[in-house]
Amino acid sequence: MKKETVILVVVIAFLAGLVTGVASFSIYKSKKGEQAAIRVPQKPQMAPQEAPPPPGPPPAEVSLKIDGLKEIVKKDPKNLSAWVELGNLHFDSNQPDEAIKAYTEYLRLKPDNADVRTDLGIMYRNTGQIDKAIEEFKKAAQIDSKHVNSRYNLGLVLLHDKREMKAAIKAWEDYLRVDPNSERSQRLKAQLEKMRTMAEVQKK
Repeated sequence: MKKETVILVVVIAFLAGLVTGVASFSIYKSKKGEQAAIRVPQKPQMAPQEAPPPPGPPPAEVSLKIDGLKEIVKKDPKNLSAWVELGNLHFDSNQPDEAIKAYTEYLRLKPDNADVRTDLGIMYRNTGQIDKAIEEFKKAAQIDSKHVNSRYNLGLVLLHDKREMKAAIKAWEDYLRVDPNSERSQRLKAQLEKMRTMAEVQKK
C-alpha cells in the first residue's frame, strides 16, 4: 500500500473518532438577548455531560406565547424584543425554519447583535444549511472580538460538518484566545493537540 494511501486511511479513521468525541461537545446557544416583550423561562445553556435542565413550559403554553408574539410583530414590525423572543421560542421548541425567519427579521433591524447571529447560525446548521451557519458564526465573531460561542460553534461545524480540520483548528485557536481558562476550553485543548498532530501527518 502506498504511503499516501496509508496516511489517508489513518486521517480518515482519526477524523471519525475525533468527530465522535467532539460531537459530545454541545453547540452553544447564546444567553444574552433583548428584554422579551413577553417573558418566558429561558433554558440555561447546557455544558456537555451536565444534567438536563427541567422541562420547559407545556407546548400549549408555548404555542399561546408564540401566537401572542406574532400579533405583536404584526402590529409593530420593528419590535426587536418580540422578534428575538419569537426566535427563541421557536429555537427551544425545535422549529428551526420559524426561528430563522424571526431572527432574520430581528437582524434586518439590528444587524450587529452577535448573540442573535450565533443563534441564527445554529438554526441554519439544524436545517442542513452549513455554509450559511458558518457565515453567521463568522459575522458574529467579527461583530464582537470577544464573542465565545460563535468561535466555538464555528470550529465544531467546520470539523463535524465540513470535515475541514485545518480550518477547525484555526477557529478553535481563536476561541481559546478569548476563552482560555473555562472547563470547556480545557476539554478542547486536548482535542486540539490530537488535531495538530494529524494535520502534521497530512503535510508529510
